[in-house]
Amino acid sequence: MMVNVPSLEAGTPHSHRRFLGGGKDSESFATAGRTIKSGLTACDIVAKWTWAATLLQSANVAWSFGVAGPFWYAAGATVQVLLFAILAVEIKRKAPTIHTFLEIIRCRWGTTAHVVFTCYGFMTNIIVTAMLILGGAAVMEALSGVSVYAASFLIPAGVVIYTAVGGLKGTVIAEWLNVTVIYLALLIFMFQVYATNPDLGSITTVYSRLTAIAEKYPVPDNMGGSYMTMFSKSGIIFGIINIIGNFGTVFVDQSYWQGAIAAKPSATYKGYLLGGLCWFAIPFTFATTMGLGARALDLPISKSEASQGLVPPAVAVALMGQGGAFLMTFMLFIPYINKNASGKSMMLLQRIMVVVYAIISGVVAVILLKLEVSLGWVYLFMGIVIGSAVFPIACSLTWSKVSATAAVASALITTPLAIMTWLITAAKLNDGKINLDTTGQDYPMLAGNLVALFFSMILCITFSFIWPQNYDWEELKSIPAIHTEDEHKNEDEEDSPEALDRVIKFTWATGGTLTLVLLILWPILALPAKVFNQGYFTFWVIVAMVWGIVASCICILLPIIEAWDLIVTVMKGGIKAEPKTPSSNAEESTHHGKADHLALPATRA
Repeated sequence: MMVNVPSLEAGTPHSHRRFLGGGKDSESFATAGRTIKSGLTACDIVAKWTWAATLLQSANVAWSFGVAGPFWYAAGATVQVLLFAILAVEIKRKAPTIHTFLEIIRCRWGTTAHVVFTCYGFMTNIIVTAMLILGGAAVMEALSGVSVYAASFLIPAGVVIYTAVGGLKGTVIAEWLNVTVIYLALLIFMFQVYATNPDLGSITTVYSRLTAIAEKYPVPDNMGGSYMTMFSKSGIIFGIINIIGNFGTVFVDQSYWQGAIAAKPSATYKGYLLGGLCWFAIPFTFATTMGLGARALDLPISKSEASQGLVPPAVAVALMGQGGAFLMTFMLFIPYINKNASGKSMMLLQRIMVVVYAIISGVVAVILLKLEVSLGWVYLFMGIVIGSAVFPIACSLTWSKVSATAAVASALITTPLAIMTWLITAAKLNDGKINLDTTGQDYPMLAGNLVALFFSMILCITFSFIWPQNYDWEELKSIPAIHTEDEHKNEDEEDSPEALDRVIKFTWATGGTLTLVLLILWPILALPAKVFNQGYFTFWVIVAMVWGIVASCICILLPIIEAWDLIVTVMKGGIKAEPKTPSSNAEESTHHGKADHLALPATRA
């Protein structure tokens, strides 16, 4: 069956706006009309933050370190999204017309800074995409036999279709479908391991098997060699690297700014806070299920295979056979200059660049595969390269004193120092040997990541006091929007400047409090348990299961609830009328009194 909707064709932008929330123009293509509500914003964040590494690397650290691995993966990569909620609100308060964070950089600090941070943004995109493809391609080859090199191009190809055609709004809606699939798969695997599978099927069985496996294969540097303790030196080191590296892949990645740009002003802080908390369940619940499940089943997985991300597919096949292989493959396949240009030419350029970037991504992934670089190595390395850009970029919207000199110098000085620290530490600890194995060790990666984030912060603060800027935030509001047919302004009281001024204080308090809870309070409260007894392990797993169930319900159902009026309207065969405003009355008269209610024609075969 097919619905013919002539009223939504190009040439009727007013009707298109009513139905989809934006016109068919470059502005709507790039910003989704800035109308996305909190439910879809949360799903957008979950989808953006759910990489192949989220599913594969989190299970690897669970397999390697036990319960500490999923916790530090989840907590260490959730706080960035919670804190980015602050920038999301600031975008609406200070720079409501931007399309990318680089527009802020150019307006505030000029061309040199714009070029420098464009390079950091491009490096971030390349690293993130490489991780998406590396892990996904290895799993697809292991489960389906598809060439790992062919998979490197197939994975981005699927994303290109709906992004190039539908723009940002098409991407956001597709991401809701992606998130739905991921959460449903997570729940299936979770209940298999802890409730229904004949080999495991209960928390008690998993606990007894992990206890026995720890005697056979004790975890180095874990208390008692156990998989069920937060006293894990390697787990804590991984957690620190994870925290630092993921600041770069959130704050320097345009996609997270894009989510804030697309959202309604009142939906930004709700969507980012809710999205961060819902995303926590994916690595925490999924890895507590699949990583510990792999150990409990005593599957013959080598350390090298685990580093490539092959723990979850091995468990999936062990639990559900070919059905599990299909579900895991499907789950992974889902996560993936003219200044006066007209809207039409800008939209064409955006679509072309989506395709070009997909091809570049596939080529980069093939190069890394040829060099035998693993997913785990790239994941730990990312903060060394991009971490020095985090603080300057965050300050672009939060601290008026930071000058172009301070921002650019702190980033450019720190990045080579971080790389030098990483390589020197690897050489010192391995008798001068520098290769993939030695540079991928915990301490070299930790040293490089620490220098990248914190030395850049120190330099930026110091230079800002020596050469301050004292920037006037009102200048950011002069950034022009690309020409659009949709000039309708949202007049909701909750989107007013006064409301956003109140919201920013709440967001600072909430984001800061949740960060302290996840990174400090929770781990401290878990330490007295030492090696978990059966009761404490049962409590830990139940928390993970409940978190997964609640997050699944929120991300699957909330967007439907928020869009229910529109769904009902469409099901009844019409498009909801807009409230009349002076501008809409004028437009109405221009169209000779055309009715607000546009009926959809009957369906036809």
